[in-house]
Amino acid sequence: MKDILIKVDEAQAKINKMRSFASEMNQQIKEYFRVGLTYSSNALEGNSLTISETKVVIEDGLTIAGKPLKDHYEATGHSDAFDHMYALATGKTITEDDVKKLHSLFYHRINEKDAGSYRTVQAIITGSQYSLPTPDALLGMMTKFIKNLPDLKKKSHPVVYAAKLHKEFVFIHPFVDGNGRVARLLMNLALMQAGYIIAIIPPLKRAEYISALEKAHKDDTVFIELIASCVHETQKDLLRMANGSN
Repeated sequence: MKDILIKVDEAQAKINKMRSFASEMNQQIKEYFRVGLTYSSNALEGNSLTISETKVVIEDGLTIAGKPLKDHYEATGHSDAFDHMYALATGKTITEDDVKKLHSLFYHRINEKDAGSYRTVQAIITGSQYSLPTPDALLGMMTKFIKNLPDLKKKSHPVVYAAKLHKEFVFIHPFVDGNGRVARLLMNLALMQAGYIIAIIPPLKRAEYISALEKAHKDDTVFIELIASCVHETQKDLLRMANGSN
Protein backbone atom coordinates (compact mmCIF):
# COMPACT_ATOMS: atom_id res chain seq x y z
CA MET A 1 0.00 0.00 0.00
CA LYS A 2 2.88 2.33 0.78
CA ASP A 3 4.06 2.37 -2.86
CA ILE A 4 0.74 3.49 -4.32
CA LEU A 5 0.30 6.18 -1.66
CA ILE A 6 3.76 7.53 -2.53
CA LYS A 7 2.69 7.73 -6.19
CA VAL A 8 -0.53 9.49 -5.18
CA ASP A 9 1.36 12.04 -3.08
CA GLU A 10 3.90 12.68 -5.86
CA ALA A 11 1.09 13.32 -8.34
CA GLN A 12 -0.71 15.49 -5.80
CA ALA A 13 2.40 17.62 -5.36
CA LYS A 14 2.46 18.23 -9.13
CA ILE A 15 -1.23 19.17 -9.10
CA ASN A 16 -0.73 21.53 -6.16
CA LYS A 17 2.05 23.34 -8.03
CA MET A 18 -0.32 23.95 -10.95
CA ARG A 19 -3.12 25.40 -8.88
CA SER A 20 -4.95 27.68 -9.12
CA PHE A 21 -6.37 26.83 -12.51
CA ALA A 22 -8.19 29.51 -14.50
CA SER A 23 -11.93 29.59 -13.80
CA GLU A 24 -12.70 28.25 -17.28
CA MET A 25 -10.34 25.31 -16.72
CA ASN A 26 -11.88 24.63 -13.30
CA GLN A 27 -15.32 24.48 -14.90
CA GLN A 28 -14.09 22.14 -17.62
CA ILE A 29 -12.54 19.85 -14.99
CA LYS A 30 -15.75 19.84 -12.97
CA GLU A 31 -17.90 18.94 -15.98
CA TYR A 32 -15.46 16.27 -17.14
CA PHE A 33 -15.56 14.55 -13.78
CA ARG A 34 -19.33 15.07 -13.40
CA VAL A 35 -19.93 12.95 -16.49
CA GLY A 36 -17.17 10.47 -15.64
CA LEU A 37 -18.27 9.86 -12.06
CA THR A 38 -21.99 9.80 -12.88
CA TYR A 39 -21.47 7.28 -15.66
CA SER A 40 -19.06 5.02 -13.77
CA SER A 41 -20.86 5.07 -10.42
CA ASN A 42 -24.19 4.26 -12.05
CA ALA A 43 -22.69 1.64 -14.37
CA LEU A 44 -21.21 -0.17 -11.38
CA GLU A 45 -24.81 -0.66 -10.21
CA GLY A 46 -26.14 -1.88 -13.57
CA ASN A 47 -27.23 1.36 -15.24
CA SER A 48 -27.31 0.79 -19.01
CA LEU A 49 -26.42 4.32 -20.20
CA THR A 50 -23.07 4.65 -21.95
CA ILE A 51 -20.75 7.52 -21.06
CA SER A 52 -21.82 9.47 -24.17
CA GLU A 53 -25.51 8.82 -23.41
CA THR A 54 -24.96 9.94 -19.81
CA LYS A 55 -23.42 13.17 -21.10
CA VAL A 56 -26.42 13.82 -23.38
CA VAL A 57 -28.93 13.15 -20.58
CA ILE A 58 -27.09 15.41 -18.11
CA GLU A 59 -26.04 18.25 -20.38
CA ASP A 60 -28.86 18.35 -22.95
CA GLY A 61 -31.78 16.98 -20.94
CA LEU A 62 -32.62 14.47 -23.66
CA THR A 63 -33.91 10.93 -23.26
CA ILE A 64 -32.29 7.94 -24.92
CA ALA A 65 -34.64 5.75 -26.94
CA GLY A 66 -34.92 2.22 -25.60
CA LYS A 67 -33.29 2.98 -22.27
CA PRO A 68 -35.25 2.68 -18.96
CA LEU A 69 -36.62 5.85 -17.39
CA LYS A 70 -34.97 4.84 -14.10
CA ASP A 71 -31.55 4.95 -15.78
CA HIS A 72 -32.24 8.55 -16.83
CA TYR A 73 -33.37 9.45 -13.30
CA GLU A 74 -30.19 7.94 -11.88
CA ALA A 75 -28.09 10.07 -14.23
CA THR A 76 -29.85 13.36 -13.49
CA GLY A 77 -30.09 12.57 -9.78
CA HIS A 78 -26.40 11.74 -9.53
CA SER A 79 -25.55 14.94 -11.38
CA ASP A 80 -27.57 16.94 -8.83
CA ALA A 81 -25.84 15.12 -5.96
CA PHE A 82 -22.46 15.78 -7.61
CA ASP A 83 -23.19 19.53 -7.50
CA HIS A 84 -23.97 19.29 -3.79
CA MET A 85 -20.78 17.28 -3.20
CA TYR A 86 -18.83 20.07 -4.90
CA ALA A 87 -20.51 22.70 -2.72
CA LEU A 88 -19.68 20.73 0.44
CA ALA A 89 -16.04 20.32 -0.66
CA THR A 90 -15.16 23.80 0.60
CA GLY A 91 -15.94 22.66 4.16
CA LYS A 92 -13.99 20.39 6.46
CA THR A 93 -16.65 18.16 7.98
CA ILE A 94 -19.30 15.66 6.89
CA THR A 95 -22.58 15.59 8.80
CA GLU A 96 -25.51 13.19 8.89
CA ASP A 97 -27.60 15.83 7.13
CA ASP A 98 -25.01 15.92 4.33
CA VAL A 99 -25.37 12.16 3.88
CA LYS A 100 -29.16 12.34 3.76
CA LYS A 101 -29.12 15.30 1.36
CA LEU A 102 -26.80 13.53 -1.08
CA HIS A 103 -29.11 10.51 -1.08
CA SER A 104 -32.22 12.67 -1.42
CA LEU A 105 -30.82 14.50 -4.44
CA PHE A 106 -29.82 11.26 -6.11
CA TYR A 107 -32.98 9.28 -5.31
CA HIS A 108 -35.97 11.64 -5.16
CA ARG A 109 -37.01 11.18 -8.80
CA ILE A 110 -36.94 7.40 -8.35
CA ASN A 111 -38.78 7.20 -5.03
CA GLU A 112 -39.64 10.43 -3.22
CA LYS A 113 -40.81 8.61 -0.08
CA ASP A 114 -37.50 6.85 0.57
CA ALA A 115 -35.22 9.68 -0.60
CA GLY A 116 -32.98 10.80 2.25
CA SER A 117 -34.68 8.42 4.72
CA TYR A 118 -33.14 5.36 6.34
CA ARG A 119 -34.64 2.05 5.28
CA THR A 120 -37.39 0.47 7.38
CA VAL A 121 -36.98 -2.98 5.87
CA GLN A 122 -34.20 -5.55 6.07
CA ALA A 123 -31.80 -5.56 3.12
CA ILE A 124 -29.35 -8.10 1.77
CA ILE A 125 -26.38 -7.87 -0.57
CA THR A 126 -26.56 -10.64 -3.14
CA GLY A 127 -23.40 -12.73 -3.15
CA SER A 128 -22.14 -11.48 0.22
CA GLN A 129 -21.71 -13.80 3.18
CA TYR A 130 -22.20 -10.89 5.60
CA SER A 131 -25.61 -9.77 6.81
CA LEU A 132 -26.61 -6.12 6.93
CA PRO A 133 -27.75 -4.26 10.06
CA THR A 134 -31.43 -4.40 10.98
CA PRO A 135 -33.47 -1.21 10.42
CA ASP A 136 -33.74 -0.47 14.14
CA ALA A 137 -29.93 -0.41 14.44
CA LEU A 138 -29.37 2.13 11.66
CA LEU A 139 -29.89 5.39 13.55
CA GLY A 140 -27.38 4.47 16.24
CA MET A 141 -24.87 3.12 13.73
CA MET A 142 -25.07 6.24 11.56
CA THR A 143 -24.66 8.49 14.60
CA LYS A 144 -21.54 6.54 15.59
CA PHE A 145 -20.26 6.55 12.00
CA ILE A 146 -20.46 10.36 11.79
CA LYS A 147 -19.03 10.82 15.29
CA ASN A 148 -15.98 8.66 14.45
CA LEU A 149 -15.08 10.48 11.22
CA PRO A 150 -12.96 13.30 12.73
CA ASP A 151 -10.73 10.84 14.61
CA LEU A 152 -10.41 8.57 11.58
CA LYS A 153 -9.50 11.59 9.47
CA LYS A 154 -6.91 12.79 11.98
CA LYS A 155 -4.98 9.50 12.10
CA SER A 156 -5.20 8.47 8.42
CA HIS A 157 -3.72 9.49 5.08
CA PRO A 158 -6.50 11.37 3.22
CA VAL A 159 -6.90 8.57 0.66
CA VAL A 160 -6.98 5.91 3.38
CA TYR A 161 -9.55 7.98 5.28
CA ALA A 162 -11.75 8.32 2.19
CA ALA A 163 -11.57 4.59 1.44
CA LYS A 164 -12.37 3.61 5.03
CA LEU A 165 -15.28 6.06 5.11
CA HIS A 166 -16.66 4.44 1.96
CA LYS A 167 -16.24 0.95 3.40
CA GLU A 168 -17.86 1.72 6.76
CA PHE A 169 -20.83 3.43 5.12
CA VAL A 170 -21.48 0.53 2.74
CA PHE A 171 -21.34 -1.95 5.60
CA ILE A 172 -24.11 0.01 7.36
CA HIS A 173 -26.14 0.26 4.11
CA PRO A 174 -28.64 2.72 5.62
CA PHE A 175 -30.81 3.36 2.55
CA VAL A 176 -33.12 1.03 0.67
CA ASP A 177 -31.19 1.71 -2.55
CA GLY A 178 -28.39 4.00 -3.75
CA ASN A 179 -25.93 3.14 -0.97
CA GLY A 180 -23.05 2.50 -3.35
CA ARG A 181 -23.62 5.78 -5.17
CA VAL A 182 -23.75 7.70 -1.88
CA ALA A 183 -20.67 5.87 -0.56
CA ARG A 184 -18.68 6.94 -3.61
CA LEU A 185 -19.96 10.53 -3.34
CA LEU A 186 -18.95 10.62 0.34
CA MET A 187 -15.55 9.12 -0.46
CA ASN A 188 -14.98 11.78 -3.10
CA LEU A 189 -16.25 14.53 -0.81
CA ALA A 190 -13.64 13.44 1.75
CA LEU A 191 -10.93 13.50 -0.93
CA MET A 192 -11.95 16.95 -2.18
CA GLN A 193 -12.11 18.39 1.33
CA ALA A 194 -8.49 17.27 1.73
CA GLY A 195 -7.51 18.94 -1.55
CA TYR A 196 -7.27 15.71 -3.56
CA ILE A 197 -8.87 14.82 -6.87
CA ILE A 198 -11.83 12.44 -6.92
CA ALA A 199 -11.55 8.70 -7.48
CA ILE A 200 -13.43 7.17 -10.40
CA ILE A 201 -13.85 3.39 -10.23
CA PRO A 202 -14.11 2.11 -13.81
CA PRO A 203 -17.00 -0.31 -14.50
CA LEU A 204 -14.39 -2.76 -15.83
CA LYS A 205 -13.14 -3.06 -12.26
CA ARG A 206 -16.60 -3.95 -10.90
CA ALA A 207 -15.73 -7.56 -9.98
CA GLU A 208 -12.45 -6.47 -8.39
CA TYR A 209 -14.23 -3.69 -6.49
CA ILE A 210 -16.95 -6.00 -5.13
CA SER A 211 -14.39 -8.63 -4.18
CA ALA A 212 -12.21 -6.07 -2.39
CA LEU A 213 -15.21 -4.77 -0.44
CA GLU A 214 -16.14 -8.29 0.62
CA LYS A 215 -12.56 -8.95 1.80
CA ALA A 216 -12.60 -5.62 3.65
CA HIS A 217 -14.87 -7.10 6.31
CA LYS A 218 -11.71 -8.80 7.61
CA ASP A 219 -8.86 -6.84 6.03
CA ASP A 220 -9.35 -3.61 4.07
CA THR A 221 -5.82 -3.40 2.64
CA VAL A 222 -6.78 -4.57 -0.86
CA PHE A 223 -9.77 -2.22 -0.94
CA ILE A 224 -7.70 0.79 0.12
CA GLU A 225 -5.07 -0.05 -2.51
CA LEU A 226 -7.79 -0.24 -5.17
CA ILE A 227 -9.18 3.16 -4.21
CA ALA A 228 -5.67 4.65 -4.10
CA SER A 229 -4.94 3.32 -7.58
CA CYS A 230 -8.19 4.87 -8.85
CA VAL A 231 -7.23 8.21 -7.29
CA HIS A 232 -3.85 7.99 -9.02
CA GLU A 233 -5.45 7.29 -12.41
CA THR A 234 -7.72 10.31 -12.02
CA GLN A 235 -4.75 12.45 -10.98
CA LYS A 236 -2.99 11.42 -14.19
CA ASP A 237 -6.12 12.40 -16.15
CA LEU A 238 -6.12 15.83 -14.52
CA LEU A 239 -2.41 16.34 -15.16
CA ARG A 240 -2.89 15.45 -18.82
CA MET A 241 -5.77 17.95 -19.10
CA ALA A 242 -3.85 20.68 -17.29
CA ASN A 243 -0.69 20.18 -19.35
CA GLY A 244 -2.72 20.19 -22.53
CA SER A 245 -4.15 23.58 -21.63
CA ASN A 246 -0.76 25.22 -21.19
